[in-house]
Amino acid sequence: MTSRVRFAPSPTGQLHVGGARTALFNWLFSRGTAGKMVLRIEDTDQVRSSRESEESIKTDLRWLGLQWDEGPDEGGPGAPYRQSERRDLYDAAFQQLLDAGHAYLAYESPAELGAMRDAARAEKRDFIFRKPAYSADDL
Repeated sequence: MTSRVRFAPSPTGQLHVGGARTALFNWLFSRGTAGKMVLRIEDTDQVRSSRESEESIKTDLRWLGLQWDEGPDEGGPGAPYRQSERRDLYDAAFQQLLDAGHAYLAYESPAELGAMRDAARAEKRDFIFRKPAYSADDL
């Protein structure tokens, strides 16, 4: 059996013990199954993420003796390896879902959604958002 595992830290600070543990377990599993370890950077928090934190995390992983097979520096078939660089892939997948009728655009504000949740709670039922019947005039 071969495996493909990933470690996906958020570069918002230092590598912490829990992250190091996860990386170690994934690395051990990948090596024990002749698999691949992938480093993918979860830099979606654009306010707190930094390249300095990313470099610090990579330095700490290397200090622990952990080396990944694919990642921002190594490349590979799953590139790009930073979430912020994958936007075009996500946009294309979203468009496919829209085109197939498996997703839709919703225009409710957070306040409107909150009111729907409150109404469901008052009626002692689960809140389930259903696709509204928009007309062309609504858009």
